Amino acid sequence: MKHVARESKANIQQNPGGRHQAAARPASRRDRMAEKRRMMASERKERERRAHLRYACVLVISIAVAFLLGVGVRGNMELMDWLGVETEATATQQTSGTAVSSSTYDSFSARMAEVESILNNDSLDSFDLENTTSELMRTLASSTEDPYFRYFDEKRYELYAQENTSSKYSGVGVLFAEKEGRAYVAEVFAGSEAETKGIQVGDVVRAVDGDSTSSWTNTEVNAVISAKSGDEVNITWERPDSPEKKTFSTTLKCLEQKQANVTYRLRDEKVGYVKVSQFTQNASELVSGALKKLDEKGARCFVLDLRNCPGGYLSQAVDIASLFVKSGNVVQVKTREGLSERTVSGVTATDAPLVVLVNGRTAAAAEVLAAALSDNSRATLVGAKTMGKGSVQVVQTLSFGGAVRYTAAYYLSPNGHDINSQGVSPDYAVSGEDLQLSYACQTAASLAR
Repeated sequence: MKHVARESKANIQQNPGGRHQAAARPASRRDRMAEKRRMMASERKERERRAHLRYACVLVISIAVAFLLGVGVRGNMELMDWLGVETEATATQQTSGTAVSSSTYDSFSARMAEVESILNNDSLDSFDLENTTSELMRTLASSTEDPYFRYFDEKRYELYAQENTSSKYSGVGVLFAEKEGRAYVAEVFAGSEAETKGIQVGDVVRAVDGDSTSSWTNTEVNAVISAKSGDEVNITWERPDSPEKKTFSTTLKCLEQKQANVTYRLRDEKVGYVKVSQFTQNASELVSGALKKLDEKGARCFVLDLRNCPGGYLSQAVDIASLFVKSGNVVQVKTREGLSERTVSGVTATDAPLVVLVNGRTAAAAEVLAAALSDNSRATLVGAKTMGKGSVQVVQTLSFGGAVRYTAAYYLSPNGHDINSQGVSPDYAVSGEDLQLSYACQTAASLAR
């Protein structure tokens, strides 16, 4: 038995894979086996090629993300110009911090490449690159602690870009704003279909035409509405203030909107009341015109209503502040480069007593204006604490399609108080819209005596 075992072993060593036995078989069988081996080798090479391609894609994604999070606003000169921040656009500044370490201890891209290599070479499973990218970006967004970080795939970014370049402006009877990446209703226009169907200030968009795959920004919602001008859109809402966060859907007609952005009137014969819905590109001109006409009508004091105002252009907040503040700092902007100030000087529109109305939906540039007037001792604030959305977001396109939006700067009041997450507190806390307006007018009138 031992002799036989040794002989068998010898045969196996001399004829690995049983080729000695196969030699006696017909040639056609040998040809088929050879062809099969060639096909297997070809398939193995194709798998390796695809693995290298996936690795390259993931590496590009990771480098792009690392670039955005590491470099931030350094490379975004348009943002710097818009904020009024002076920077030196040297090549060193543009590329500093973009290198991605190959160590899995400190590199997101290296870790993902290691896992992908295991999936491609050892696992029997596969993955969809686009879906994986979206899921990874959503996970990355939640880990950054930036509520406004958002990844737009190619389709959603087209919507976002369309709203920023389109000359068509349609609406459904509401003014949309955004909080922590979700579009909500900042104002419902009187007499609109939205008002008739019961939509209220504060309602949050959950889905548009049945699409709830990711949260909707106000820019995307406005883009859909503008694109469907003359048609209908179905929006699913959530009412966060209701006990069970009630959800409901409405179908609304998308029509051209002609809603005054700045309204004004004379109250009690001497109180000039000015309401600003949002800070559009001509908001300061409209406010200046309103102040002039109210002054001609005999106004001796003013109430500036910024309640429910979602903000808008920072430059307009600065320009409106200059209508009341003769000179000084009106806002500080904090970026990776440090702090910069925006100041005003020159001739004001009025030096009459001023009261500013604010509430929990006064946001962004509107908070900057309220803080500027308060810190410069130019106005009395009445109402409720503001939202605390004192940040600036930047959208940057990605080489593989789509884009990411991230926070690039924070607003501080002239005295250095954080606006983001903190908000601006009123001098007199008053509840209820009608009572707030009444109290503000009475306070303004008393200061004019």
